[in-house]
Amino acid sequence: MKLVIAEKPSVAQSLAAVLGAKERGQGYLQGNGYVVSWCVGHLIGLAAADSYDPKYSKWCYEDLPIIPKQWKYAVAPDKKEQYEVLVSLMTRPDVESLVCATDAGREGELIFRLVYDHAGCRKPFERLWISSMEDSAIREGFQSLRPGSEYDRLYEAALCRAKADWLVGITGTRLFSTLYRKTLNVGRVMTPTLALVVDREAAISEFKKEKFYTVVLDCGKFTASSDRCENRKAADHLSAACSTQAAVVKQVEKKQKSAQPPKLYDLTSLQRDGNRLYGYTAQQVLDYAQTLYEKKLLTYPRTDSNYLTEDMKDSIPGLCDMAASIVSFTVPAFERDISRVIDSSKVSDHHALLPTKQAASADLASLPAGERNILTLVMARLLTAVAPKHIYEDTSAVLECGGTSFTAKGRVVTSAGFKELEQAFFATLKKKPEDDTREDAGALPPLTDGQTFEKVKASAKEGTTSPPKHFTEDMLLSAMEHASAAEFAEIGDVERTGLGTPATRAGVLEKLVRGGFLERKGRQLLPTKKGFNLIVVLPDAIKSAHLTAQLEAELKAVERGEQESAVFLDGIEKLMSDLVAQYHAVSADTSMFQQREVIGKCPRCGSDVVEGKKNFYCTSRECQFSMWKDDRFFTSKHKELTKPMAAALLKNGRIKMKGLFSEKKGVLYDAVVVLADTGDKYVNYKIELPPRQNKNGKE
Repeated sequence: MKLVIAEKPSVAQSLAAVLGAKERGQGYLQGNGYVVSWCVGHLIGLAAADSYDPKYSKWCYEDLPIIPKQWKYAVAPDKKEQYEVLVSLMTRPDVESLVCATDAGREGELIFRLVYDHAGCRKPFERLWISSMEDSAIREGFQSLRPGSEYDRLYEAALCRAKADWLVGITGTRLFSTLYRKTLNVGRVMTPTLALVVDREAAISEFKKEKFYTVVLDCGKFTASSDRCENRKAADHLSAACSTQAAVVKQVEKKQKSAQPPKLYDLTSLQRDGNRLYGYTAQQVLDYAQTLYEKKLLTYPRTDSNYLTEDMKDSIPGLCDMAASIVSFTVPAFERDISRVIDSSKVSDHHALLPTKQAASADLASLPAGERNILTLVMARLLTAVAPKHIYEDTSAVLECGGTSFTAKGRVVTSAGFKELEQAFFATLKKKPEDDTREDAGALPPLTDGQTFEKVKASAKEGTTSPPKHFTEDMLLSAMEHASAAEFAEIGDVERTGLGTPATRAGVLEKLVRGGFLERKGRQLLPTKKGFNLIVVLPDAIKSAHLTAQLEAELKAVERGEQESAVFLDGIEKLMSDLVAQYHAVSADTSMFQQREVIGKCPRCGSDVVEGKKNFYCTSRECQFSMWKDDRFFTSKHKELTKPMAAALLKNGRIKMKGLFSEKKGVLYDAVVVLADTGDKYVNYKIELPPRQNKNGKE
């Protein structure tokens, strides 16, 4: 028997169906010589800090840095049952070997190996490496299983990455959280990403609009513009000098140009277009793509390649025909250039995203809208990537008038190529993309050297410089991808550039939002005050993209066997030790992170009242006003002072309450609670009972 371990139950079921393992057990399927089971994501992870010493359960500056001498691992509490299933299957006498069938990448390797090692399994195992969940791809993959040892270095690099993130996250987060008395999450990728957004907003806020002036000549069928003038006076002077004067063509230059079709999608470019065209978050796009993969309609989504391998060349025309028959827009009858998307040297773990053949027989109308849109994007991109290039002619003409040169520019599209297909696709969208522009709108009339235009009209035009744009998720993903391009260029051949990997970037953005460091406003991603302040206080070593570039290069070296993992981790440990040594608890300004929600005004001094852990207190240091949540007045009546109650008391001085407990009579009653503050050390309250009524309903 072979034990096949997948990453998810849904994937395991697909594998089992192909392998003929139809008999169901508790947490597995078996049959035809196979037992097929699954992890549920990461079953095993690096243990929490307090597993090394109970004192680490409290965050103390004096305990930093936390650097394990011997790493510990732990089973995720909510996944213990499935872990025990896997252990029991590994120890079955009839199970002779295993197949690692987790996702074919760094993280998938880590998921399997941690379970394998933690369980103490020593049975031989092989590796399944596939890019599609189609039955044919699964069968082919099992026919060409590789020895598990071939992926030892991939596992080593994955484990180094996990340990690096643990060291940076644990020590960095605890260091700055204890210094500033506020939970401040620090991460190897999270923090530089946040820095990108903060820096962009700082550039926007510091930007000062500047006016500029040009002079435009109206030559009848076209216009020509001057260079920018020094000021408005100079522009008006030039305009006056040229009005009713003749403009002479001094030079006409025509250039044939072309634009190549876009590349096939990798995950990041798919996420960018999913955000730009549909408004989906990066995480939503990844979720939709993952579901399509498990439904066998899309190839493996967590890819960083835009190309296909040579052996796929013959299958692409058929995929193109299928896609053309499925999409809802008319596909021009182009001559396809398949060679443009083929380059085996640029495919690492997985090839570019593609629809599968199974999409032809699927009921796409029944798919949820998000999945259908993402699948359509992938099919449209496949058709676009093999379409002809876009060809156009740029014309630039220099005219002279009033002793000054003016320039007129025009463009004529000679062959729309792939852009004809893009326009057909964009026409199906409810909202057109912002960059959907037609390039043939500014064609110039025929012009020749020496041609004269009599009595042209001249006018001064005022413009203003524009600030940088706020980040959208599309723009931020691009910035993450290219953030450390310069550093990577210097380092050399690095597979993964930028901040994070295509598989992790969505999760990074979601963590920043959940942590209160970023917020979504429409399609914009903006830093909160908390996020801005965090970047202000962090050193460059933690928040710059250079660290990520360096670490990714070293991880690649570990994966290739060019660097020892111990050397890599020594560098991370030194970085954390140096960071702690450079920062001292006495120097931190904690006030910048002490943000509280204002619930009302102080009845004594008029300052803001905010909520603390145990009370609602006046923010003025000179004032002692405080409403305690466990005030004896309320606890004796089996109540606790809540924020809405406190806000109402501050606003109106009283509040109606039901179900108050009478200690004397042991019954519940309704009454009005009045804020009866006398200015003493403790705030007082009193009860006002409703007037009693006689039998006639009168008081």
